[in-house]
Amino acid sequence: MPAAALPASPAILPTAARWRRWLLISLGIAALLIAITGEVASPHLWALIAGLSAVALFGVHAIAPDLARERYSPPTGGLDGTLLWWVRPIAFAALVFALIDSGRWHLSPSMAAPWRIAGIAAFLVGIATFVYAMSVNRFFSSVVRIQEDRGHHLIDHGPYSLVRHPGYVGMLLAYAALPLALGSWWTLLPTTILLAFGLHRVWIEDRFLAANLPGYRDYATRVPYRLLPGVW
Repeated sequence: MPAAALPASPAILPTAARWRRWLLISLGIAALLIAITGEVASPHLWALIAGLSAVALFGVHAIAPDLARERYSPPTGGLDGTLLWWVRPIAFAALVFALIDSGRWHLSPSMAAPWRIAGIAAFLVGIATFVYAMSVNRFFSSVVRIQEDRGHHLIDHGPYSLVRHPGYVGMLLAYAALPLALGSWWTLLPTTILLAFGLHRVWIEDRFLAANLPGYRDYATRVPYRLLPGVW
C-alpha cells in the first residue's frame, strides 16, 4: 500500500448503481452475521451491522472501480502472493469462529458489555481507516507490486502524510479488536497470528517500495514512521 501527489480517481459508477451496490453489501453483511450467530435481537450485533453499513456507504462512493478490480483480481501474485493463501483463510476462519462462538457455542467466558462496546468501536474505526486509506490511494493493491499498468506513482497526502502505511494501521486495529467486537475471547489466538502476518507484510512492503517506487526513499525521510508516529 504505497503511500503522493495526485488525488485518487473518482468512482465512475452511476449514482444509482453505487446505491444498489451499497444496499446489496449491507444486506449481505446483515444476512451473513445473523445467519452464522443465530442472533436477531443482539444490540451489539446490530450496532456492528449499522457501523459496517455506514463504512460501506462511504466506500462505494469513494473507491474507484479500477481499484476494486486491482484488489480482487491483481494481474500478478506480486512479491508475496502466496502469503494471501494463508492470511485470507485464517481471517475468514477467525471471523466465522468468533460469530459461532459468541452466538451458538459459547465456548468463551462471558464478555462484559463495556468490552464489547469498546471492541465494536475500535473494530469500526479500524475498518473505516482501512477504507479511507484505500479511497485516497488508488494503488492500494492486495499484493506487493509496482503497478506500471496503472501508472503507479507515490501517494503522500491525506493519512499518508502522517504514516507510510495507514491502511495497515486500520487493518491491524480491526484484527486486534475483532475478538472483543464479536464477544469471543478464544478468537484472540488466530488474530494474534494475523497481527504477526500483518506486521511482517508492512516490513517487507516498505523495503520493496523503498527499492522500487520512485520517490519513496525521500518520502520515507519526510514521513519517518510506518504505522505509529513516534514508535515505528
